[in-house]
Amino acid sequence: MGKYFGTDGFRGEANKDLTFEHAVKIGRFLGWYYGARQGKKAKILIGKDTRRSSYMFESALCTGLVASGADAYIMHVTTTPSVAYITRVDDFDCGIMISASHNPFYDNGIKLLNSNGEKMDEETILKVEDYIDGKLEVPVADREAIGRTVDYVAGRNRYIGYLISLSKYSFKNVKVGLDVANGAAWQIARAVFEALGAKVYVINDHPDGYNINTDCGSTHIEHLQKFVVDNKLDIGFAFDGDADRCLCVDEKGNEVTGDHTLYIYGLYMKERGKLLNNKVVTTVMSNFGLYKALDKVGIEYEKTKVGDKYVYENMVQTGNRIGGEQSGHTIFIKYATTGDGILTSLKLMEVMLAKEKPMSELAAPVVFYPQVLKNVKVKSKPDAQNDPDVQAAVAKVAEVLGDTGRILVRESGTEPVIRVMVEAESNEICEKYVDEVIAVIKAKGHFA
Repeated sequence: MGKYFGTDGFRGEANKDLTFEHAVKIGRFLGWYYGARQGKKAKILIGKDTRRSSYMFESALCTGLVASGADAYIMHVTTTPSVAYITRVDDFDCGIMISASHNPFYDNGIKLLNSNGEKMDEETILKVEDYIDGKLEVPVADREAIGRTVDYVAGRNRYIGYLISLSKYSFKNVKVGLDVANGAAWQIARAVFEALGAKVYVINDHPDGYNINTDCGSTHIEHLQKFVVDNKLDIGFAFDGDADRCLCVDEKGNEVTGDHTLYIYGLYMKERGKLLNNKVVTTVMSNFGLYKALDKVGIEYEKTKVGDKYVYENMVQTGNRIGGEQSGHTIFIKYATTGDGILTSLKLMEVMLAKEKPMSELAAPVVFYPQVLKNVKVKSKPDAQNDPDVQAAVAKVAEVLGDTGRILVRESGTEPVIRVMVEAESNEICEKYVDEVIAVIKAKGHFA
């Protein structure tokens, strides 16, 4: 990770951590960089979510891009996966998404995508950061070399058409609830489901610039759970602010997480001979109950570090076809280069309709184990993590749990803390073993 850009872009409070000057500079560098590399005017795509500050950052990025000689194509309010898709299929040099995903409205972020719709490579990110810090000079364009902005709402419409084309079934007579989080999916999700014939019930679809993710969407799934039950719906889907993640609610109001999605669609692929390598890709934070369920149906799995970036990298390197996180980032690599919440909802609908079973029955084999996670503020994450006594305590817990649970101790990527997590058959067992390991960390003097 760089100075400004983390695993999911440059993110922070708007005009405090991430300022409009930063956005102008990012645009200035990218407009020059891609133009200079190919000796012609760069084409760069921009999308944004519904935050008030997204309009400011859109204008700032466009200013920087056209001043450096690039043409900026504006998709307006749209989802992160739509920007990734259109960047790839319409031959853009790169894509930019303005969003802080599931964060509150006062935060924002700038995500950079390469011409394949994938997260930008580290080398280019570091060059952007060097320009922000004044370590590089970039010329301005003049005369006929100055760029322009282009309204590209047609790209968003083409993405909607793409999603519709992926459905193998009509959704006629299926009652579907959608919580669009007052975010980027607020128009797209309804359009897709209505085009496929569903009877659509939508909540949190009145964005005002301030209410994105506020007590709604995938981070507040309880509202959709109640909505589905109260309205006797067949299924519900909740998205986050930029719609790259999706959580589901079954007809009984139960939450269906990203882990459930991996099981449900992974098994569906296996049954049809489509699960290459017979593997799904998870992160280390997937629930132990998912692994037990996969074991029972003979599906193997890989575990990556936390972050959809690492899931995608694994899939590219190994040829695995489905992967994701419990939070609802699910990657179907045949169809997308990033997590795509609306695509995920369509894939879950496909399984439900193909098998003619309610979602509650499809998700039932994944029984979540109780989990306790505690954060320990430490002086040095590596010192605490690598302490022989701490490692011995962790190994002892792992041995005692055997195949009835697991322990995970990892460093936070953003805070000076060690995370100690135990999954087991009861909360009491989890608490006991988490506290035992924390006591060793404390006794060895690692507490900050």
